[in-house]
Amino acid sequence: MQEKRERALVLLSGVLQEGAAADFTRAMREDDPALYARAYAKLLEEDKQRGFADYLGRAILYDDNLFARRAFLGKADGDVRAAFLHDMAALQALAARADDLPPRIAAEVEAGLPRIECGASPFGSEWGAAAMADNLAAFYRANGYGMFIDNKAFTFEKGALVPVRNAPDITLDKLKDYEEEKRIIEDNVINFLRGLPYSNMLLYGDKGTGKSSTVHAMLNKYAPAGLRAAELTKEKVGEINEIKGVLAALPFKFLLFIDDLSLEEKDEKVTALKAGLEGSMHEKSDNVMIVATSNRRHILKENFSDRENSVHARDTMEEQLSLSDRFGLTVCFSSTGKKEYLSIVRQLAADDKIALPDEQLCALAERWALVKGGRSPRRARQFVDYLYACQAKGTEIVI
Repeated sequence: MQEKRERALVLLSGVLQEGAAADFTRAMREDDPALYARAYAKLLEEDKQRGFADYLGRAILYDDNLFARRAFLGKADGDVRAAFLHDMAALQALAARADDLPPRIAAEVEAGLPRIECGASPFGSEWGAAAMADNLAAFYRANGYGMFIDNKAFTFEKGALVPVRNAPDITLDKLKDYEEEKRIIEDNVINFLRGLPYSNMLLYGDKGTGKSSTVHAMLNKYAPAGLRAAELTKEKVGEINEIKGVLAALPFKFLLFIDDLSLEEKDEKVTALKAGLEGSMHEKSDNVMIVATSNRRHILKENFSDRENSVHARDTMEEQLSLSDRFGLTVCFSSTGKKEYLSIVRQLAADDKIALPDEQLCALAERWALVKGGRSPRRARQFVDYLYACQAKGTEIVI
């Protein structure tokens, strides 16, 4: 019979802190059938009741630990590597205990309690082998670690990053026209990723012209190169320097994204944003680029009363320019005329294989724009999506 002593973990203790792994560990330690049954129930929810080793393997893979962080940076060696190999061997021994139950649990299983099976090993025959550490280090280097493996976009909740599970999957090839605008933005992002001089960006223009979608598309394209995004709501702009400090401690390149930004002239968040861009003791971080979108070139709203005298008007204009100019790079997404709108419609319709004559397609597109209140890339996308649905269902197009 295998040794039942539980081995202490150095780096991978988080793997056993919750879920089925925590219940199983306690059940083995205390020979508690009730805890064992609870572990089984949790494994059943994930269809892992016959593969506890595989369940542990996934928990190991996604655990945020020092080895994974160092491996991402290419520095997982020495004592850190040795501690990780120790923990891997200990967790393999824990997985094997699924086939070697303590007396009380064994008796309950014999009496009909469903059994947790170890199943196939996800890491080969020896989890603590040097080759396994090499393979996992390569995985972390290519994919990130912890929650950064499967997540590219994040928000902030109580000072901590929270993954966005349904981030847009838009790609650059699906954003039609605006080629020069996309080229300028992409060039700046490449500079940022390569450690070259870059600028914080302000993307401004009419609603629906693709400003935010372009940011999402850049993230999707360059996530494999280590790019991530953290969205900062307008309400939290005043916390920008604290949030930059959180991101600066992480080994990724972050777009700090502020969507649909507009502020009142006397809003205290204006000072924080200006300091966050430049001009305070908080220097521009090597791994944080601030990207904001706005419907206006001058982010600060101007009230009618601001224009009552020329002195105040001049001060207001200087204040507006001093904020906008701190972004370094401003890109205008101009409004969409009829020619541009129909060009986008044609390209999207071709991508979706919409079977309509060009004259009919354009007439319907113009009618859609009239009904919906204007032309824009967003209106074009909505229109083609509607046509696609009608075509797929074989129903009449009614606009």
